[in-house]
Amino acid sequence: MTITPLMPVYPRCGVRPVRGEHCHLITEDGTRYLDFASGIAVNLLGHSNDHLIGAIQRQAATLMHVSNLYGSPQGEEVAQRLVDLTFADTVFFTNSGAEAVECAIKTARAYHQHAGNTDRFELITFNNAFHGRTMATISASDQEKMHKGFMPLLPGFKYAPFDDLAAAEALIGPHTAGFLVEPIQGEGGIRDGSDDFIKGLRALADKHGLMLIFDEVQCGVARTGTFYAYEQYGVVPDILATAKGLGGGFPLGACLATETAARGMVFGTHGSTYGGNPLALAAAGAVLDVVANDEFLATVRATGARLRARLEQFIGNYPDMFELVRGKGLMLGLKMRIEPRPFVAHLRDNHHLLAVAAGDMTMRVLPPLVIDDSHIDEFMDKLSAGTASYAAKVASS
Repeated sequence: MTITPLMPVYPRCGVRPVRGEHCHLITEDGTRYLDFASGIAVNLLGHSNDHLIGAIQRQAATLMHVSNLYGSPQGEEVAQRLVDLTFADTVFFTNSGAEAVECAIKTARAYHQHAGNTDRFELITFNNAFHGRTMATISASDQEKMHKGFMPLLPGFKYAPFDDLAAAEALIGPHTAGFLVEPIQGEGGIRDGSDDFIKGLRALADKHGLMLIFDEVQCGVARTGTFYAYEQYGVVPDILATAKGLGGGFPLGACLATETAARGMVFGTHGSTYGGNPLALAAAGAVLDVVANDEFLATVRATGARLRARLEQFIGNYPDMFELVRGKGLMLGLKMRIEPRPFVAHLRDNHHLLAVAAGDMTMRVLPPLVIDDSHIDEFMDKLSAGTASYAAKVASS
């Protein structure tokens, strides 16, 4: 037998973490890595937050799982907190971001079809988006590399260029149910939607009676310096998918919706065995305790601004390697002039700095939201040394 016990769908690198301490990961041999990837925007409180660990331990000793056939005091409490913090009136808990997006897609279709508009099922999505790895979410993502080997795709999606409002409007037709958009693309390269684009989608949705769905799986839960990124655009969606940081490292997602948008989500239309289990909700409650307040969010914005300023000053030293810095809060991207993946691997293997490559020639910088100036200093020292050694390596090759 040649296949590995872990199905070989990831090109796993040689870093093998077994322990985490705040903003560092530690491998089997004791090597410490500065973690500015955060499990791809998941570990927003770092790796050893006492409040999060304590909440999970207490809940694990009390009740880990119970069927959603029964009442959920834990679910009701966290859902109410999310409702109070956002535009939403109701919440469905999932285990992942892909499941949250799946629920959002179903909610948008059910909104129309509950009212008898059975022809309204198509969602307009955008180039370079990433919505997940299920059949529906890869069908919603216009990326050929995700489609290969899984054809045919599911029908019901049309693609427009990101940040092109006129192109999106041109795709509206009799079958359109709504728009599905990341206000800030993550896997697509930390690309911010412009104010005109995001506000324009809201206006088009209102004009044509469509659902506006925001995928904030990566950019949500304080990552950009507001609780959700939509707050920075002055608009509200009808439906929002969230996950990643919501559980602080414990698998958890959610689909948020207004009462109107959720009118078709009635008994029997959707479900989940594990979604919203007490253990996951204990983690979410602990995360909300820390991040869902003005003081913490202001700190994220201020820390993000300092890190961004350092990066913008730094990249001028290497104009052949870096083009610009983009993003919001502590969701930042270094747009590069060279392929980022070998550079990210060089930083990891030679300078013990963890970052994440993305599309559009971008290196993502996604540190825990609890970093301080000492971590920024360490990051910049490692980035500076790594860039110098990589530039020398390229020059000599």
